[in-house]
Amino acid sequence: MDINNLRNVLEDLQASRLSLDEAVNKLKILPYEDLEFVKIDHHRMIRQGFPEVIFCQGKTAEQVATIMKSLSTHNQSILATRATEAMYTVVKAVLPEAQFYEVPKIIYVKRDTIEPDSKRFVLVLSAGTSDIPVAEEAAVTAEIMGNKVERIYDVGVAGIHRLFAHQDIIQNANVIIVAAGMEGALASVVGGMVSKPVIALPTSIGYGASFNGLAALLSMLNSCAAGISVVNIDNGFGAGRLASIINQMR
Repeated sequence: MDINNLRNVLEDLQASRLSLDEAVNKLKILPYEDLEFVKIDHHRMIRQGFPEVIFCQGKTAEQVATIMKSLSTHNQSILATRATEAMYTVVKAVLPEAQFYEVPKIIYVKRDTIEPDSKRFVLVLSAGTSDIPVAEEAAVTAEIMGNKVERIYDVGVAGIHRLFAHQDIIQNANVIIVAAGMEGALASVVGGMVSKPVIALPTSIGYGASFNGLAALLSMLNSCAAGISVVNIDNGFGAGRLASIINQMR
């Protein structure tokens, strides 16, 4: 982090050459911490309301641990996605408070003690049991970002009466994430039932002609139900992040 730039901003603020808002705007774009293999953006919390999230796939366990340790000195909560248990073992050695969610493959540190708004919640639906790992990545992401999250799993269109049995909670949700593979039809059904934002989350679950989630993605993009947004295949983190932003807007 460039200490000279930070010092200059604070001196200008003290000398009243900058308003508080102008100082905050300058702080938002100050440089990152350069650790050679990674450039950590410590000011993402200021700009976006949540620290930089670590995408673990392709990184070594030692790299993940180094990044998490650095982030822990600057931020409240930390989130690392697509992690392995081997990565968690290395992270735990340098950051004992870290926890591991095995199903969504998430390592996290939760330090924010603020209770989420119980009246505004994110609902995560999955079409089938096989979609749960991706759905859980979305659900856990939204929870760590400070939202109340409810879950209803295995309510796909092959037995649509299972979905209709949960009308009350579906109608009361503030934002709904729908995780579905195969043909991805559940997102359109839910989108036609509610007046709330629906985030369609295609998964790579299905037989050959589902093309590892491409069929579900295209089906969701072509949905005739209004008010649906679509994230990429298996992008539970992206769905959880978008749901959190929507749920926390006032």
